[in-house]
Amino acid sequence: MKRKSLLFGLCCVLTATGAHAALKPGDAAPDFSVPAAIGGKDFQFSLSESLKKGPVVLYFYPKSFTRGCTIEAHEFAEGHDKFVAAGASLIGVSGDTIEVQREFSTKECGDKFPIGSDSSFSVINAYDAKRLKPSASGDTVADRISYVILPDGKVAFALIDSNPIKHVESTLEFVRKWRDARKP
Repeated sequence: MKRKSLLFGLCCVLTATGAHAALKPGDAAPDFSVPAAIGGKDFQFSLSESLKKGPVVLYFYPKSFTRGCTIEAHEFAEGHDKFVAAGASLIGVSGDTIEVQREFSTKECGDKFPIGSDSSFSVINAYDAKRLKPSASGDTVADRISYVILPDGKVAFALIDSNPIKHVESTLEFVRKWRDARKP
């Protein structure tokens, strides 16, 4: 019981960022499967399969190869080993096609983690991650939102912030505290 209240406290403290995602800590994370690429190779990413291995950091971003999204991809790639050490896996998702994601996974993600293609916006909509106003190009895109989903399939952390670096720092901090709270 003590561990659960500590985890609840972690969720509440770390999500008090001023911006609120539609999915809140404690909500069930919608299961999904999307075409994805890692190292330029295509595969089918399954959230439920990834959760069997530990927490999943799911981050949505507007558009591959744009300035902020490239910075965010580089930061997640640099932090990849720290996420793995904390027991978590990563996936980035945008509305870009799998052909674009294949190239982005190699050039900007350093072949470190998968990038999913949600060109139908079904996952983006399920996670309420669609940007409310069109991008500068007039396209509909995903907003910059990160979630940490625990192995029980529940959202434990959510962050909306335009600063791409903050997503890496905040999700890694949450995953580390979650891991440390589970130690005997």
